[in-house]
Amino acid sequence: MSTTQSFHPTCIEPQIGVRCRSGEGVVAADRLVADLAARQHGVVARRQLLDRGIGPRAIGSRLAQGRFHLIHHGVYAVGHTVLTRRAHWMAAVLACGPGAVLSHRSAAGLWGLLDASGQPEVVRPGKFRKRPGIVARFAAIPADERSVVEGIPVTTVPRTIFDLASLGRRRPTQRAMHEAEVRQLTDRLSLPDLLARYPRRQGARLVRDLLADSPDSRGAPLNRFEDRFADLLDEHGLPRPRFNPHLSLAGRHFRPDCLWQRDKLIVELDGGGVHRTRNAFESDRERDRVLLTAGYRTMRVTWRQLEREPDSLVSDIRHLLSTTRPASSPK
Repeated sequence: MSTTQSFHPTCIEPQIGVRCRSGEGVVAADRLVADLAARQHGVVARRQLLDRGIGPRAIGSRLAQGRFHLIHHGVYAVGHTVLTRRAHWMAAVLACGPGAVLSHRSAAGLWGLLDASGQPEVVRPGKFRKRPGIVARFAAIPADERSVVEGIPVTTVPRTIFDLASLGRRRPTQRAMHEAEVRQLTDRLSLPDLLARYPRRQGARLVRDLLADSPDSRGAPLNRFEDRFADLLDEHGLPRPRFNPHLSLAGRHFRPDCLWQRDKLIVELDGGGVHRTRNAFESDRERDRVLLTAGYRTMRVTWRQLEREPDSLVSDIRHLLSTTRPASSPK
């Protein structure tokens, strides 16, 4: 029988007088810690160690030896303190106790909806002591509003977007909704479902407006590419387009990145992640053809062109906005 199979939790702390060979107990304990840390981005919680039979003396000994490093009260990094962002997120969730999940901007970062920075944000269903370095909130989290990503408990995508809206910031919420659509991050519980569940909760009005694509919510960039393009237009005094508007033509529906309706000019900001596949390539060309037939001119702009040829790009757009091509002009 192997050492691991014959190991009993009470053998982890030979110094308290349990009859077992100390070497076997330490090795077995170290294996338990290593396995746990490997699943949690290199961090463990004191309560998890105690549940596995690793007692206070063994924990204290590892802290004294520099094998554990205190990150938050009751949460340790195993072996070193060079932690990834995900390790910090995991440590924050562990520090807030059972039932806690990553939330708000941190959850959006984990899902890939936003670039998350700042202190980890966590929500849990019960009151608890504040933890330095963590933005912690108290809220109920039903089972269908929680998930796990890369081993980290986190709010689902719809709940994450709803929480972002509760912060009252329109643009990040729009970006998150857009990225969720691009990445096809769906959930059995949708944003409309959450609105029905929480019709008066903070953020509900903003979510409702964005879902309805109300006039107040249009015209704002949804991602970094669109932000940079909008800044370039502003810097050179060019009128802003409508960003991501709904456009219906002959029974078909389109949503161009940028539209100057009066000039019938469309600019598509071609990011590789959205336009790289063959299906996307074919769909883009078909859409360009349909729009051209309806009198819309389409310009495609890449991030490289935006960064390296801004003056030329501005000149071309200015020219197109100042000249309206007649519908009957020869090709």
